[in-house]
Amino acid sequence: MESDILVEPNKIHQDIDNHFSIPETIRKQYKNYILNNLKPPNSFRSDCEDCPHHRLPADDRNIVEVDCIGLLGKNYCLNSGNLTLVENDKIIIDSSGSLKLATVKITGKLVKIRRHLMGLANEDLPYIIRKATGEDIKKEEINSIDAKKAKPVFEKLVAEENLNMKLVDAHYQFDRKKLFFFYTSDGRVDFRSLAKKLAGVFKTRIELRQMGVRDEAKLLGGVGTCGREFCCTSFLHGFKRITTDIANEQNVSANLSKLSGPCGKLKCCLAFEID
Repeated sequence: MESDILVEPNKIHQDIDNHFSIPETIRKQYKNYILNNLKPPNSFRSDCEDCPHHRLPADDRNIVEVDCIGLLGKNYCLNSGNLTLVENDKIIIDSSGSLKLATVKITGKLVKIRRHLMGLANEDLPYIIRKATGEDIKKEEINSIDAKKAKPVFEKLVAEENLNMKLVDAHYQFDRKKLFFFYTSDGRVDFRSLAKKLAGVFKTRIELRQMGVRDEAKLLGGVGTCGREFCCTSFLHGFKRITTDIANEQNVSANLSKLSGPCGKLKCCLAFEID
């Protein structure tokens, strides 16, 4: 089946160089991979009906990749107003009716290529309202400071309620209609009394979000044993199920301490060489 995605390999070198602050050797390998696997316009034809890349419909929307603090994280947003955006621009986005401030990370054809290779097309996306103003940025800075001040209050009330909760982060929604607390716990927690106390202190809606250890690592970030930033923080948009069978197929050491990441779970990179 034909694909309407237009690709001009000879014009994407500059995009890749501009948007990836990674070692030169890795950047060259990534660039060569993209160029070697792209096809000219209207040449995506195959007899393999099971190949998702050939069945994927074209997505001609103007989409940018952004980085946003809080629930959204690294994600794609719809630039329906066709704003002229460049890397590191601050923007205001609407995600399910709530406003967020985000930073533009990638724009242009490279986003279309990345989404195509990931099998993404025509899904519902948050959309960009406008570019952020100086007042917006100052407001977000105040929100960040107030969220940090909220952490010791949360921990004090958790101790009073004798709950088994470990605070990971706190985050004010841009319009301050909600205050999010992200936590980890070994099991389910009845936090109804805690939520009422928090709402009384901060005079806004409180949302408590439990997360797993992999989500915690993604949110906090860090450096892995390879010496590079966590994959989940830098580019992964989701987690795959990683098992020891994957390591066995690659003849990797069976020592779990070497196969586990800082989060305590098996490393995400074990799945990179598996079909």
